[in-house]
Amino acid sequence: MTAELYLAYLATIAVFFASPPGPSQALMISNSLRLGLRRALPTIGGDLSANAIQMTLAGFGLTAVIAGSGLLLGIVKWAGIAYLVYIAVRTWVSRVDPLAHAPQGRLSSPAAQGFVTSMANPKAILFFGALFPQFIDPGSPIAPQLLILGATYLVVDGILLLAWGAAAGGMRQWLATSGRLINRLSGGMMLLAAAMLAGRSVEPTSR
Repeated sequence: MTAELYLAYLATIAVFFASPPGPSQALMISNSLRLGLRRALPTIGGDLSANAIQMTLAGFGLTAVIAGSGLLLGIVKWAGIAYLVYIAVRTWVSRVDPLAHAPQGRLSSPAAQGFVTSMANPKAILFFGALFPQFIDPGSPIAPQLLILGATYLVVDGILLLAWGAAAGGMRQWLATSGRLINRLSGGMMLLAAAMLAGRSVEPTSR
């Protein structure tokens, strides 16, 4: 991979991330509002873990197989939406003060939420499968190039999720007098993430 090709890849993902926040960003904002930035950090790990799996599927050429199964894509998408709505409603009606650092179950942990939200977006696999080949030099070993492209994407995505979380965490301090309001805002952001997923088709056009 030449330096020019890599810079073109950076410019492409920069344009992609310049778009309005998606479901994963909305979830990171939600968890940072509810838990604070430090305790919301596993959300990023869950999201990036799902992205790594999706990149691997794309790299092994499974994108075409998955893209050909509209039923499979629909099941993945709506199962993730149902999960998000469940967590959102539970957070919205919760009487537990989030400032009291209440323990969470495994299925409602930030890491699980980040993983499910990202995996529930089946277009991510199609996105990676369509994006990476555009920046691969066929005259050079493929695997190292895929690793570079994938690692770059994960780093950029992680940094931006951290930035969103830091901004929301700062707002949490401003709202520290009202734990119930934080629950409502957090639940609302999760519902927004679910709505974003619901509004996305599974056509292989973009992430």
